[in-house]
Amino acid sequence: MRFYQGQHRHTCGIDLHAKTMYLCVLDERGTICLQQNIPTSAAAFLAAIQPYRDGLIVGVECMSTWYWLADLCENEGIPFLLGHALYMKAIHGAKAKNDKLDASKIAHMIRGGVFPMAYVYPKEMRATRDLLRRRTALVRFRAELMAHVVNTQSQANLHTLTGKTQRLDLEDPGLYLFDDPMTRETIQLDLHVIQSLTTQINHVEKTLRKQVAWHKPREFELLKTIHGIGPTLAMTILYEIHDISRFPRVQDFASYARLVICAHESAGKRSGSGGRKIGNAHLKWAFGEAATLYLRNNPKGQAYRNKLARKHGKAKSLSILAHKLGRTVYHMLKRQQAFDPARFLAA
Repeated sequence: MRFYQGQHRHTCGIDLHAKTMYLCVLDERGTICLQQNIPTSAAAFLAAIQPYRDGLIVGVECMSTWYWLADLCENEGIPFLLGHALYMKAIHGAKAKNDKLDASKIAHMIRGGVFPMAYVYPKEMRATRDLLRRRTALVRFRAELMAHVVNTQSQANLHTLTGKTQRLDLEDPGLYLFDDPMTRETIQLDLHVIQSLTTQINHVEKTLRKQVAWHKPREFELLKTIHGIGPTLAMTILYEIHDISRFPRVQDFASYARLVICAHESAGKRSGSGGRKIGNAHLKWAFGEAATLYLRNNPKGQAYRNKLARKHGKAKSLSILAHKLGRTVYHMLKRQQAFDPARFLAA
């Protein structure tokens, strides 16, 4: 975790909400210059900080409504910090908690050099990343509906589905063999929503491929040289990383992608592990999928996984493979090199 160590003439901590925001401005000696609750509007914010613009830095805790404030500070030339929510224990663990206290603590954390920094994702690629995440949510919802269709047939001891469930056909008479008309209506509802979702997902994927060809065409092609990584996984990895240079070491990247287990130790004794929810869940999913797909139709990869399984067990061997793929992607993007299967398996 990186903590902000800079010093500024004025420090502004903000407890940000959807409709209101509480400001606390400190001077270089730690004296409170302003404490005010204002509406979440650009005009109100700029008017409140106007007397303290000289040497001002702004910090907020990471939550769902920080986009507009980060963009506003960038346009106004004001340094902006985003606080890592899980690391800001000084706020969440306090005995008393309200907007005024939270804003004050954020400001004092910045000034004291203990403000945990999260990554401020740039505006130019942020919307595309969010669209890609939305596409993943829609795919998972479609899978739930497909599973519901299959489970409903199993309840009635009807097994008419063959092949992949993605090929469900609204006109298939085998899907409507239920005695109860309400059950038939339920199945028809599921199929209509599945069909609509499939149309929208296909449209979104075409849009995303055009965007990645504009943003990161070379990196996109490099990632697809890995066996099992197709366009969707490649786009997910690229847009969740954004810029590989923001990770000084491969260990930092592996930690961010939730590919390592962090030990809890004290007095030389290990008391378990933690930090499973700290990092990027989308990268964790992407590398887990990549490890599974890497083994498909890949005899050499399967032999390597079996070697790991004999030593570490079947479940852990897949985690090790995902970790290895994560480290490989880091070096590929750093060096702008394509995937080398022989070197991957020989290491």
